Amino acid sequence: MLYLLALLLHRLPLAMGQYDICKSWVTTDDGPSWEFYACQPKAMRMKDYVTVRVDPAGITCGDPPERFCTHENPYLCSDECDASNPDLAHPPKLMFDSEDEGLATYWQSVTWRRYPEPLLANITLSWNKSIELTDDIVITFEYGRPTIMMLEKSLDNGRTWHPYQYYADDCMEAFSMPARRVRDLSTTSANRVLCTEEYSRWVGSKKEKTVRFEVRDRFAIFAGPDLKNMDNLYTRLESAKGLKDFFTVTDLRMRLLRPALGGTYVQRENLYKYFYAVSNIEVTGRCKCNLHANLCTFKEGSLQCECEHNTTGQDCGKCKKNFRSRSWRAGSYLPLPNGSPNACAAAGSAFGNCECYGHSNRCSYIDFLNVVTCVSCKHNTRGQHCQHCRLGFYRNSSAELDDENVCIECNCNQIGSLHDRCNETGYCECKEGATGPKCDDCLPNYYWRQGCFPNVCDEELLLCQNGGTCYQNQRCVCPVGFKGVLCQQSRCEVDKKDCDGAPSARASLGTVLLGVLVLQLCGFVDL
Repeated sequence: MLYLLALLLHRLPLAMGQYDICKSWVTTDDGPSWEFYACQPKAMRMKDYVTVRVDPAGITCGDPPERFCTHENPYLCSDECDASNPDLAHPPKLMFDSEDEGLATYWQSVTWRRYPEPLLANITLSWNKSIELTDDIVITFEYGRPTIMMLEKSLDNGRTWHPYQYYADDCMEAFSMPARRVRDLSTTSANRVLCTEEYSRWVGSKKEKTVRFEVRDRFAIFAGPDLKNMDNLYTRLESAKGLKDFFTVTDLRMRLLRPALGGTYVQRENLYKYFYAVSNIEVTGRCKCNLHANLCTFKEGSLQCECEHNTTGQDCGKCKKNFRSRSWRAGSYLPLPNGSPNACAAAGSAFGNCECYGHSNRCSYIDFLNVVTCVSCKHNTRGQHCQHCRLGFYRNSSAELDDENVCIECNCNQIGSLHDRCNETGYCECKEGATGPKCDDCLPNYYWRQGCFPNVCDEELLLCQNGGTCYQNQRCVCPVGFKGVLCQQSRCEVDKKDCDGAPSARASLGTVLLGVLVLQLCGFVDL
């Protein structure tokens, strides 16, 4: 009985579609051989392999030493940060250390002593490797969570960045976005970038320390509340456009835009209680090995997939030498339960005439190169075997190479993007101020008006002066007597006749009317 129970527990991950076995040795009528399956590494704590960077320079407290307060005791500023003293220093590495006996250790920023200049900090996590998130990202803040922050992701080792989630105590005010909850998303919007207010409001409780990026809630849209229907999730990861890439990152960046305020407005008389402090960052995921490996090891300073299926490379992203008789393909979760390994094949094995994947019916032989190439590739493909996409299109990761819909049009916004081309994940290259996969949205502090333009004014940093009001971030509506972009200039400085005791336009008009009345009474005019 115990043996059967152990066997059942051993096979449970495979039955749940965990894809943890790459191959098995089987015997058939043709003799023994390897039978391949789609496979992937187990999930692990990715913070054990991360490189962290905090900027801008000088944002970490302690150089020079300074005192700081807390919201619980805002006027008892007895705490000190001193980078030269190990007991009082708060370097970035403390976001990832082991906290013994419940004593919190944390990275800390400088205080907001330069208010109203914004207190901005970036925390960048890099793996130099594609990873797939398998659980929530959890960031633990000491002394209050930020009232405004952003989480961004990169798929190309930090060369380009894309919004992942916005956080604010007032989403509409901070980002001009309505507040939404992940658990209210549908199967067609599971990869939507949204703004949430759940983790930014001040609650006055020391227990409310965490900010989350809810991976499990997005999985639950397909797999159910308890994530029991994993087969449906894996099926959707293969079929839903962009869903698999949504959970894939090489880097994460937290942009801290405004610290905790303690539930009140900024109190200028005590700016030493406003700062950022992060004690822990949890990132759980697995190495992305394109379903060609079930092991991932840390070698030479970076994570490496232990590739199977005759593949090689850091992500098992190409075929080994002498196994390139057909183009490399990622493995697939389908068909369930073992998926398709799409293993690389040795030269001369099951590869007859020129392969065009059904996108061309004509081939041409180039004598001096001794190669055969496909001619007039269709379905927006190109290349020797019609295996690439034309410029302005990108590869549909959920489609096989022989699918007519293998190449998807980039559809870059003509106004917000630099050109009509996109990268391999469908993201377009945006002009300054623009953002989003298609460059059809604006970054914070920009507004859309046939393109993204910097805010002329807002309610926090670019304030209209002298009682002016900000209209849609585009201009200041000035009161009588003032002019200028921010209503900063008195009209008296420009037109002296309205000042220094000279009669105003209103007084002049009254004088004219009085004169007309006198003339009428004297019979000189007839109204």
